[in-house]
Amino acid sequence: MPNKSLDRLREDLIFTETLKERTFVFHTTWGLFNPKRIDPGSRLLVDYLATEATDRCLDLGCGYGPLGLALGHMCPEGEVHMIDKDFVAVDYAARNAERNGLSNCRAYLSNAFSHVPASARFNTIVSNLPAKVGNELLTLMMHDAYARLEPGGRLWVVTISGLKDYIKRNFKEVFGNYKKIKQRGTHLVSLAVKE
Repeated sequence: MPNKSLDRLREDLIFTETLKERTFVFHTTWGLFNPKRIDPGSRLLVDYLATEATDRCLDLGCGYGPLGLALGHMCPEGEVHMIDKDFVAVDYAARNAERNGLSNCRAYLSNAFSHVPASARFNTIVSNLPAKVGNELLTLMMHDAYARLEPGGRLWVVTISGLKDYIKRNFKEVFGNYKKIKQRGTHLVSLAVKE
């Protein structure tokens, strides 16, 4: 392969997407989840996500930041923590927040809640839950999300439809409630509320 082709592969992938009636510019790179466009699951979650302007939010597994940036736009008087275990994703999420003028968003490394400040509490936690992280990490994520939510706080997740029974069972076990928000194609948005 000629060097010119390799140089092109090393360049950022750049695209725009409209989320919650705002157009965002995203820079991504090969190796990140869905680097050329917002994936259908994240788009479905954003389409049905509801927040308050002052919410303190957490984007769990932020990737290059589409959910976190949408939250930053939706919660201009709040704050958004964007976390991921991939340092490349965190770097791109931080730069995308800056590029889009969202000073209320910050991105940092954390394997699930491992590096989220112990005192941090949230009104909204969102995640495009990966199907392949394993039941152990998913269980930890749900219990830690419950512990970090304020009373009345909401956990919104999008998963592949094949995980719907697992999510329903675990939301009811951990939160005592479960609500199916929307299913489209192979994706399902679910909600649990800390009562």
